[in-house]
Order: sequence, then C-alpha cells, then structure tokens
Amino acid sequence: MVAQSTTESEYIAAFEAAKEAAWMKKFITDLKVVPDIERPIEIFCDNSGAIAQAKEPRSHHRNKHIQRTYHYIWEIVERGDVIISKVQSYLNVADPFTKPMPQAKHESHASSIGLRMSSDWI
Repeated sequence: MVAQSTTESEYIAAFEAAKEAAWMKKFITDLKVVPDIERPIEIFCDNSGAIAQAKEPRSHHRNKHIQRTYHYIWEIVERGDVIISKVQSYLNVADPFTKPMPQAKHESHASSIGLRMSSDWI
C-alpha cells in the first residue's frame, strides 16, 4: 500500500507497532515471565493527526481511504493493550531515518538508539 499522506503513513506505522506490542504483551503474559502486564505499552508518534485517528474509533471523510485493516488499532487502544502518546519531532529518535537534519542532532539521535559507525568496531 502506498500512503497518500504523512498522517496516513504515521497511522499505518502506529498500527503495525500496536499490533506487535499487543502480541508481545500477550506472549510475555502467556509465558508467565511476569504475572500480568497491567499497564498499557506506550507507543510514541510525532503526528497529531495519526494520534487522533488512532484514539477516535469512528470513520469520517479524512480517513475513509485508509484500509479498514489498519483501524484494528482502535480495538487495541480500547482494550488497553497500548496507549498512543505524542513525542515532539525534535525528540523523536527515529527522525534521522526519515528526514535530513543537522549533523549534531543526527549524531545525538543515532547514539541514543545505539547506532555506531562501523569504524568504532575495528
């Protein structure tokens, strides 16, 4: 599928993350690694439109073109498996992979997610 907007792209990414988080929560609970995971898993998103769509279980003209499959996120949020939270773009450590940014900011984000130069390993 090709997203028609940034909001749609972020919404689909939030859906994929929520689906994985819900599965992981159930898997860990079923293994009895922890007795029960009561708190929702927090998923961060820097797109306000995508956050609003994920929290609002109704269709309207702005999201009618999005495949119904992705609206499963509404159920995951409603069940309390995940919570979608806003992260400011300048704090979003995934941004170096989506847009150009100043070198210092790129290096800061890359370091915070454990990305290293190959020369650091030699």
